[in-house]
Amino acid sequence: MAKYLDPKADLTFKKIFGEHPHLVMSLLNALLPLPKGQEIKDIEYMSPERVPRTSIGKNSIVDVFCKTKDGRQFIVEMQMYWSTNFKDRVLFNSAKVYVDQLEHAEDFTDLRPVYSLNLVNENFEKDVPEFIHYYRMVHEKYTEKIIDGFHLVFVELKKFQPQSIAERKMAVLWLRFLTEINKNTEEVPQELLENDDIREAIELVQESAYTREQLMGYDLFWDAVRVDREKATEAERRYKAGLKEGAEENKRDTARKLKAMNVMTIEQIAEATGLTAEEIEGL
Repeated sequence: MAKYLDPKADLTFKKIFGEHPHLVMSLLNALLPLPKGQEIKDIEYMSPERVPRTSIGKNSIVDVFCKTKDGRQFIVEMQMYWSTNFKDRVLFNSAKVYVDQLEHAEDFTDLRPVYSLNLVNENFEKDVPEFIHYYRMVHEKYTEKIIDGFHLVFVELKKFQPQSIAERKMAVLWLRFLTEINKNTEEVPQELLENDDIREAIELVQESAYTREQLMGYDLFWDAVRVDREKATEAERRYKAGLKEGAEENKRDTARKLKAMNVMTIEQIAEATGLTAEEIEGL
């Protein structure tokens, strides 16, 4: 019985989409909001390291970076856990790719759009039901008026349900591949095996296709993900605790001022601030 690795890991994700142009092309065509007639028909890999143009900038390495013959450029990222600055990093990388075109373009009219596809293994837009989020530059009032520079797409993998985009067959198949195939997979669903691209991707995550050293690196990746997630969780906990403490201090400060003004009773101050009468007496 074949054993499978999780395609979301750095090792497997880059092997599938960073070494097989037709597979990343299939993924991009399935998940990006490309207008009819503008589907990707050719792909060329570029260096994944985005080097800044100035000495004060930051280097950033993306998972997959490629472009088409017509100049459109595509960034693909797999993010295992959500952080508050991830959107900033996505915009930063996209902006660098866009600006770098000036080295070869004769004028600004030669600049081509940059598409960034970001697959996130956590939910981050918890107040909306949709799991695919598309950002672009549009007029605030007339949304049909567009500046065609940046197209940023974020996919919340844990929200994905096949029936939610049943009409987009390839999108469903790729998302099922990313969410259903892992070390616990004993039998691959037949629907996935019936598609040539998905079947090839499944073969690429078979454990037997990797060396012992690569598998050790794969295990280390998941160890690092767990550590990073714990750090992020602790940082969020401290942040929320700080906000709560700040709010409580504001209440106490307001109560002190009202008490000093001597224009309200203790009961009235308690009602206005949410503090107890005993807490106010002690201020």
